[in-house]
Amino acid sequence: MTKLDTIARSILPLGAALALAACGGEAEEPTYEADAEDMSGGELIVTEEDPDAVPVDTPDTPMTPVPEEGAEGAE
Repeated sequence: MTKLDTIARSILPLGAALALAACGGEAEEPTYEADAEDMSGGELIVTEEDPDAVPVDTPDTPMTPVPEEGAEGAE
């Protein structure tokens, strides 16, 4: 093996690691504002409060997990 081969074999993985690191940026989380009007049909839909709406009281019942059918220990 020549000196050039040794240098090339050591630089190649370093270049590949740098290329992967340059492409691996984290995606930015979307921010949602209640004042924003969503025209694109996106993830969040905000509506204006209706002054003629009827107030509704929802029950504060805790949720309990239900085991799936056929799960171990469900018999």
